[in-house]
Amino acid sequence: MDFLIYFAVILLVPLWANRRVKNTYKKYSKIATTANMTGAEVARRILEDNNIYDVTVKPGRGFLSDHYNPASKEIVLSPDNYHKMSVAGAAVAAHEVGHAIQHAEGYAFLKFRSALAPVASLGSNLSIFLIIGGALLQLSGLYLVGILFFATAVLFQFVTLPVEFDASSRAMNQMVSSGIIRNEEEPHAKKVLNAAALTYVAAALIALLELLRFILMFMGMNGDD
Repeated sequence: MDFLIYFAVILLVPLWANRRVKNTYKKYSKIATTANMTGAEVARRILEDNNIYDVTVKPGRGFLSDHYNPASKEIVLSPDNYHKMSVAGAAVAAHEVGHAIQHAEGYAFLKFRSALAPVASLGSNLSIFLIIGGALLQLSGLYLVGILFFATAVLFQFVTLPVEFDASSRAMNQMVSSGIIRNEEEPHAKKVLNAAALTYVAAALIALLELLRFILMFMGMNGDD
C-alpha cells in the first residue's frame, strides 16, 4: 500500500505542476501588456537595457519550449511568445533574458549548473541501469555506484532552483523598471513565473524522493547480507 501511495505521489505531483503552468499560462496569454510588446520585443528591449548585444532572440517550435542556450547565446521563444503580445509571453521572455543576464554577469549558480550538466546527464542515463543491475545481481557495490550517479542528477535539479528563481526575480525587476508592465499587471506576471517555478520544485522533490528510495533499498540489501 505504501508503494502505491509513493508511486501515486511521484506521478501526480509533476502532472499537477504541469497542469497549473498550462492553465496559468493560458489565462494570462489572453491579456495584453500595457506596452503592447511581443515576447521578442520584450526580450530585445531588456537585452539592450542591460547592454547585452551578443545574444540573439529567435522563434522556436512547440508549446512553452522557451529557453536560453548559453553555448550559442540564443534566446529561443515558442511561437506564441515570440509573435504575440501578452502578459504571459512577456514574463516568459523576460525570464529567459534573466538567464542571459546571469550568463553575462557570471552568476555562480549558473556556472556551477553548466559545469555539472554533463556529469548529471551521464548520471541520469546510467544510474538506473546500474541500480537495476546491482539489485538483480545482488552486487551492492554496483548498486552504490548507481546511487552516486543518480545523486549527481539530483544535485543538478537542486542547483537549478536558485538559477530559476533568480532569473524570475530579474525578469520582474526588468519588466517593471522598463515599463513593460504596470502595477496592475505585476501580480499577473508573478503568477506566470511562480507557476513555472513549481515545475522545477516538483522535479527536485521527486528526484530527492527517488534517491531516498534507492538508498533505503541499498540499506535493506546490505541488511539482508
